[in-house]
Amino acid sequence: MDYLRLFFGVIFVTNFVLAQFLGLCPFLGVSRKQSSAMGMGVAVIFVMTLASVVCHLLLRHVLTPLGLEGFLQVSVFILVIAALVQFVEMVIKKSSPGLYMALGIYLPLITTNCAVLGVAALNSANGFADPKQFGAIDGLLRATVQGAGGGVGFMLGMYLMSSIREDMEGAPYPPSLKGFPIAFVITASMALAFLGFSGML
Repeated sequence: MDYLRLFFGVIFVTNFVLAQFLGLCPFLGVSRKQSSAMGMGVAVIFVMTLASVVCHLLLRHVLTPLGLEGFLQVSVFILVIAALVQFVEMVIKKSSPGLYMALGIYLPLITTNCAVLGVAALNSANGFADPKQFGAIDGLLRATVQGAGGGVGFMLGMYLMSSIREDMEGAPYPPSLKGFPIAFVITASMALAFLGFSGML
């Protein structure tokens, strides 16, 4: 039950985009079409999950025993995320050139997506790598569940946003709101809607 609570909590209650406002750059940039939003969402799920696992293992078995977790933690997390994004970029370029072109510059930007770095830092802040608080398997599972759930929450937010933006393309609204202004209004409305989940978990 703890794992399910953690998984659904990070999707709905502490959603990285709509509750913590992390990763807004790709969220707003790639959410114009449902196909590109889904492709980016799947890439982010993959990177967030693997980054959570690898960063957890490095933190627990390398950085903490050497006493380097304080000042090297973020640097190591960024290096891990950059390597994973390069791998994802190569796979997408080889398997789906159309999606690769649609994602454009936003695919390499996953490296600097603060939602991906945020989930690794949140796993560390929650103490999942601390052997005094969590066992080796329990801590790893919690970090993995939080990473996967964070990615699913990111994809859900992007898919909902892209659906709304596609429906609003022909809608009459003031020209001053076209582009990013209306995207911010939609994001704020979605964040208020997701706030309703906070009492569930």
